[in-house]
Amino acid sequence: MEHIEHLGIAVNSLEVSIPIYEKLLNTKCYKQEAVESEHVITAFFQTSNNKIELLQATSNESAIAKFIEKRGEGIHHVAYSVKDIQAEMERLRKEGFRLLNEQPKRGADNKLICFVHPKDTSGVLMELCQEISE
Repeated sequence: MEHIEHLGIAVNSLEVSIPIYEKLLNTKCYKQEAVESEHVITAFFQTSNNKIELLQATSNESAIAKFIEKRGEGIHHVAYSVKDIQAEMERLRKEGFRLLNEQPKRGADNKLICFVHPKDTSGVLMELCQEISE
């Protein structure tokens, strides 16, 4: 893993949360994107080398809706940048980690993604992210 790519924060409403984070981080939201497969709308903020992703559920069936129902708004995941997501997934499987995806899938912000089960990472949901070269 190269570095922390972003922190994912589950929110009830992007309409409410985007202005809060724009004031807090002193920067504008640079991108909003729907990820239909995950039933979310995302909003991204960049400050220096740090990126924040806000996630709002678009369905009660989404992982974000279930997370908020159980725990409330807050940090949902830590995403790590990887050069080769397939190789990293195989390495983690060999190390005994459970992955929530059999294969990488397309996520927000032009990334291939895969999640590592939080029961194997001290309760923290980890996301692997590889930039998609087009």
